[in-house]
Amino acid sequence: MAKSKWIVDTMHSSVDFSIRHMMIASVKGAFHSFSAEVEADAQDLTTGEIDFSIDVASIDTRNADRDNHLKSADFFDAENHPKITFRSTNIQKKADGQYSVTGDMTIRGITRSETFDVTFEGEGTDPYGNEKAGFSVEGSVKRSDFGLTYNAALETGGVLIGDQVKFSVSIEAAKAK
Repeated sequence: MAKSKWIVDTMHSSVDFSIRHMMIASVKGAFHSFSAEVEADAQDLTTGEIDFSIDVASIDTRNADRDNHLKSADFFDAENHPKITFRSTNIQKKADGQYSVTGDMTIRGITRSETFDVTFEGEGTDPYGNEKAGFSVEGSVKRSDFGLTYNAALETGGVLIGDQVKFSVSIEAAKAK
């Protein structure tokens, strides 16, 4: 099949994350505002191009004080760095419908190469005649690699906030007309 342009349907997609807290539990959160464009054959991403952008200010950990702290200069510095971006540079097929997607990820003005596991979940036509494709994305990044180093030592040993941030993304994309 030929490459097509796909646009993320944000009403049927999600960007979730989790991070260790106090070395004993995980705090979960989401970014509610994001966009993406994919130029690809949905059933063979290897020649595709993916551009993904997240609005930092849309972070939601179900705690307004924590969310405001995460937006501050201690963490994302959303005022000066309002977006997290990812642009694919290499897509390798691992198995049928399974891919390893490497790209340039920029957080807080720092760009690094990161790799995520992407699964093609299928294609279909919605009740309005729109072609849709589904993808799931899993992976993690070290927040310290992007200058997010704020932390606090615990009296019992260890630190308040883990360094590994796990991402779980569910995407439903509509084929552009």
